[in-house]
Amino acid sequence: MAKYDVRDVNLSERGKLKIEWAGMQMPVLNIITAEFEKTKPLKGVRIAACLHVTTETANLMKTLKAGGAEIHLCASNPLSTQDDVAASIVKDIGVPTFAIKGEDKDTYYRHIADALEIRPHITLDDGADLVSTLHKERKDLLDNVKGGTEETTTGVIRLRAMAEKGELRYPIIAVNDAYTKYLFDNRYGTGQSTIDGIMRATNRLIAGSVFVVSGYGWCGRGVAARAKGLGARVIVTETSPLKALEATMDGYEVMPIVEASKIGDIFVTATGNINVISERCFNSMKDGAIVCNTGHFNVEIDLKALQKLSVSKRAIRDFVEEYTLSNGKRIYLLAEGRLVNLAAAEGHPSAVMDMSFANQALSVEYLVKGDKKLRNTVYKVPDDIDNEIARLKLKVMGIKIDTLTAEQREYLDSWEMGT
Repeated sequence: MAKYDVRDVNLSERGKLKIEWAGMQMPVLNIITAEFEKTKPLKGVRIAACLHVTTETANLMKTLKAGGAEIHLCASNPLSTQDDVAASIVKDIGVPTFAIKGEDKDTYYRHIADALEIRPHITLDDGADLVSTLHKERKDLLDNVKGGTEETTTGVIRLRAMAEKGELRYPIIAVNDAYTKYLFDNRYGTGQSTIDGIMRATNRLIAGSVFVVSGYGWCGRGVAARAKGLGARVIVTETSPLKALEATMDGYEVMPIVEASKIGDIFVTATGNINVISERCFNSMKDGAIVCNTGHFNVEIDLKALQKLSVSKRAIRDFVEEYTLSNGKRIYLLAEGRLVNLAAAEGHPSAVMDMSFANQALSVEYLVKGDKKLRNTVYKVPDDIDNEIARLKLKVMGIKIDTLTAEQREYLDSWEMGT
């Protein structure tokens, strides 16, 4: 059995069944797994992976291991681990895993250190905590690293900042920026799973509620669309004029967060920025307001301000904390301000993670092949990989599309033909 630090390895049987269930909805990844089994493109490659330890991640571990890789896995968020799945990854897949749901900050970073003990050639990250730890605390390992991938928007922002400052020591492929990732995972995956997390945690009716979404990127769009579909009155808050205009054209009310704070019933942050919901907002909220975050880090809600304003705090349901303010109003914080879709629910549906993790697997293969000299910066997923994943997804869904005729290709390649 692999080395590990999980809650209880005896939970593996239940985790194994859940991994199998998820795998049924990941046909593109299964096709890649079958090909990797034959070609072994990752033979001898050591991978340190810092990802949400879920059923979908377990299937990615199977794919990478089928390709010949040796892997250490840790969690990319203290609350996103599924303990039974972590047990099965250790016992049934044979990947050393270091992840416990609810682990404290010290344990979280110790687990990242455990993952780095593999002395990786490739890193897989979701939020860039592993990459930043490697650059700050394990610089002795950097010469071994050939490249890495990054799964989420927040991580890509951090890594681009490192690259711009000349501090990134190896190339990273921004899996998040692949069309087959963010147009589907961020929009449909985050949209559905965030609503799922809110409903599981609170059992409150969405229809008829005033539902405030902060941030109208692809994640915010997905959440807003799902809330609207369930009958909520949706308000969007933004700092970008373009995104605010787009939200208006999509039929949502748009206003500053302080104004929305006075009327909102449910608040969701999806910005990737800090203190979006602030002390001023809390003071404006009505009694019983529900506040949560679906961004990667728990910084979007000013938790220190909420604590300062409160005279009491209690856990009233799983993943629901009641803060009573000095003015007598009660505010309900979900999942400690961490990503509600993974803390209070199970994260994105496997059908959408199929494409995201297909991008991960093929991007790792691309880095290992090393056909092109890459600089120490952040790259997009190559177009041929993105398009191949879309093609495979359509194929397994039984959907056919048109192909360009020779005449059409010639027309698109020419400039002479006009009106």
